[in-house]
Amino acid sequence: MHNIIPIFVIIPLAGAFLTSLIGKKVKGVPDMLGNLSTACLLIASLLSISFVSKCGVLVYKVGAWVPPIGITMVMDGFTSFMLVTVNLVAFLVTVYSVNYMEKFTSKWTFYTLFLLMLAGMNGVIVTGDMFNLFVFMEIASVASYALVAFGTEEEELEASFKYLIMSTVGSLFVLLGIVFMYSYTSTLNMADMAAVLTQKGAGNITLFTGVLFLMGFGLKAAIVPFHAWLPDAHPSAPAPISAMLSGVLIKSLGIYTIARIFYNVFGMGAKFTEVLLIFGALSMVVGALLASGQWDFKRLLAYSSISQIGYIILGLAIGTPLAILGALFHLFNHSVFKSLLFLNSGALEYATGTRDMRLMGGLKEKMPVTGRTSFIASMSIAGVPPFNGFFSKLIIIFAAVQAGYIGYAFLAALVSVVTLAYFATVQKNVFFGSPSGALTASDGKVTKKWDDIKEPPVFMKVPVIILAIICIFGGLLIAPRFSQNFLKAATDALMAGKDYAATVFGGLGL
Repeated sequence: MHNIIPIFVIIPLAGAFLTSLIGKKVKGVPDMLGNLSTACLLIASLLSISFVSKCGVLVYKVGAWVPPIGITMVMDGFTSFMLVTVNLVAFLVTVYSVNYMEKFTSKWTFYTLFLLMLAGMNGVIVTGDMFNLFVFMEIASVASYALVAFGTEEEELEASFKYLIMSTVGSLFVLLGIVFMYSYTSTLNMADMAAVLTQKGAGNITLFTGVLFLMGFGLKAAIVPFHAWLPDAHPSAPAPISAMLSGVLIKSLGIYTIARIFYNVFGMGAKFTEVLLIFGALSMVVGALLASGQWDFKRLLAYSSISQIGYIILGLAIGTPLAILGALFHLFNHSVFKSLLFLNSGALEYATGTRDMRLMGGLKEKMPVTGRTSFIASMSIAGVPPFNGFFSKLIIIFAAVQAGYIGYAFLAALVSVVTLAYFATVQKNVFFGSPSGALTASDGKVTKKWDDIKEPPVFMKVPVIILAIICIFGGLLIAPRFSQNFLKAATDALMAGKDYAATVFGGLGL
């Protein structure tokens, strides 16, 4: 069963290669290869849950070399949880892109870069080697730089350049951290590194390296104060890429790596806990306040992502089993409802020609599917019952109270109220109210006649309906029957701490 692990890298790389080779010559091939690749990855990720539940940790030896000399790929409960989250969103985004990307002239380039980015994200999740984690992270990052600039307009190019510079700085911090850890432990295998740190003791070098990793991976995750690139990059990218960036990229390159390294390699210490608590609270508050003043719909969603990432970081920092379960549940929920919101923002721009909410109004009559699914996503992200976001936020707040962090619990509840307020404003300005008959920009130019506005094509509607259904019924994932092999398995993998090393080597029979 361990042979399933490299598939998560092989399939998207093969898809990217074939798309670049024949996609330009044969129309329809990029759509077919892109959707076939992501569909296969989604099926494989769902199978991985069953495999892990039956066999425990799966370990694949690359080239049959035994670690710590050889490179390993590892699949535990946390890995399969992240693979399902990433590949579910990726599949729905490629379906959405069939119609949306028609307005661009180079579809084959889009799918090639998209699949390379997906290969990098999956590689980060499955690798058991610190340097290969860095390599896969760079593959995903470089592809995302190009995808942010895909429209090649001035705004896109400027945002992509800013993203490139800041993300490269973050990558440098990560690389320096890897160098210091290798000099101290003489290994790049993460399980072996955890074992060496247990024997030799953490020391000041681990504290210093932890700071480097927090800055590097924190920048990838857009945690405050490392968030400055995100509000420009996410709105500028095409809607499918905005959904991927906010939905899964910042989680796989940022949140996943922070959780994996600080729990399973370093062991979450008190100092790291204090820092992450502060970062989580800052991200929640700053992101929500900045989102409240936005009229650009996609920019509002970008700032909202920073705020919601704060909830996840807060749960991981608290560190109790309930808090980690809540953090991972919110990670999955945020991937669903934020991807839904960004895809709907693309549908609105596709139909109206603008992202300015002040130019809209009454669109629920013209775009009922977009209006209803946006309402569901807005209530989900605000934590209104019975939608999925309510349950994950409630778990994090309960966990904070249980652990004695009353102030952080109150702050999380307050930020949720602020989130409800600005998403209520979105609903009022975009979908309700009385339309003026035409969408008129500030320079007096009519962007789209009212009679010309209509729902987007079918391939843009199906993914948002599926995501909306998950928002409605996603709360069921905390039921024991559903959570045992998904959320609880991921939580147990992190709670194992540095026992991760013994589990991985046990999976190899060493």
